Amino acid sequence: MKRRSFIALLGGAAAARTFAARAQQSKDRRIGYLLLGNADAESFRTELHDSLQQLGYVEGQNINFDFRSAEGNIDLLPMLASELVALRPDVIVALYTPCALAAQQATREIPIVVVSGDPVGTGGSLLETGSGASPAGRPKRGH
Repeated sequence: MKRRSFIALLGGAAAARTFAARAQQSKDRRIGYLLLGNADAESFRTELHDSLQQLGYVEGQNINFDFRSAEGNIDLLPMLASELVALRPDVIVALYTPCALAAQQATREIPIVVVSGDPVGTGGSLLETGSGASPAGRPKRGH
């Protein structure tokens, strides 16, 4: 399995598990995605849709997505994270540590799924009790 496929599947499964545990089945779910670059956005979105569809979630039927990309400009992340929080998603998926930190600064109420190589290696700040962040996994380096 390709690394991006694995990350999308893992992030999608973690997000689905997070909001499935929180709410009623009849309510449409909303996932906010915070990305650093456009190159990540399209491939991540495609693989995420495929992964969530395997879990029974279909966009426009029982799930909706809000994507925000900083287009490589890390300084935009705090503003984009605030935009996502204002949309009140059930969960925010943050692809890589800078996105996770921006999401964490924007909310303590919405769960954050961190898709990153090493969220603990950031000094543990992402995974403090009450931070709202949880790791989706740590793929092996070089994959």
